[in-house]
Amino acid sequence: MIDRIEEELLPLREQLKHHQVYKSINTLEDIQSFMENHVYAVWDFMSLLKQLQNLLSCNEVPWRPSGYPMASRLINEIVWGEESDLNRKGVPMSHFEMYIEAMVSLGGNTKKIEALISDINNGKSISSILNDNHYPPHIKNFLEFTFQIVDSKKPHIIAAVFTFGREDLIPDMFIEIIKNLKVPKGEDLSDLIYYFERHIEVDSGEHGPMAIKMIKQLCSQDPKKWEEVLTFSKQALELRIGLWDGILSYIEKKKSLISSYES
Repeated sequence: MIDRIEEELLPLREQLKHHQVYKSINTLEDIQSFMENHVYAVWDFMSLLKQLQNLLSCNEVPWRPSGYPMASRLINEIVWGEESDLNRKGVPMSHFEMYIEAMVSLGGNTKKIEALISDINNGKSISSILNDNHYPPHIKNFLEFTFQIVDSKKPHIIAAVFTFGREDLIPDMFIEIIKNLKVPKGEDLSDLIYYFERHIEVDSGEHGPMAIKMIKQLCSQDPKKWEEVLTFSKQALELRIGLWDGILSYIEKKKSLISSYES
């Protein structure tokens, strides 16, 4: 089933791998624009991960066995790496915090994502946050799908989106970004490049294969679960393409405005 799923997802993966957005990132302003949109995908990824941990490990007191010892081990190892990694200076932080650090180092605008985190800290639900704020469709649709999956509380579906829509996909995407990145003269991209390279190293070498093992355990011989894995994985990739389309449009509009202003 894994082979069949990967075969059916290949056309969507190829669309993402060769998306025009990678070649549109040429200037510091382009990088800032990309990161200001993409940061939401860096953030909501952690909710997929933590919901899996909630479902596959026992995070309550009194503790009791979860019933998924192998999957629990896998997800706890991934959480450890994603939530408490080391940045390039050896300081412990999550990959989301590394991304924010890279945005700040490049002069990116973090106000909107920080406002979202502040709203959550103040007790607002994600649905009210998405309804009360004017997020562009490519971001709102992406986040709504993520939390629809999180709220399903079905481990195999969450694991499918996490694995085939995120972990198994990230190395290919980040390799394309790094390959096409033209470093602006005088700008230091060290934090951003470290973040990308760290993801490539961890996701392709460790977390990706772990996540595939987790899918196999959760679905076992259940054909219905395997079909749901395929269905929701396709949706996850389609939403990622929509996110990339939206970011590309955003970058091109900003370039057009700058060009008009300069002329």
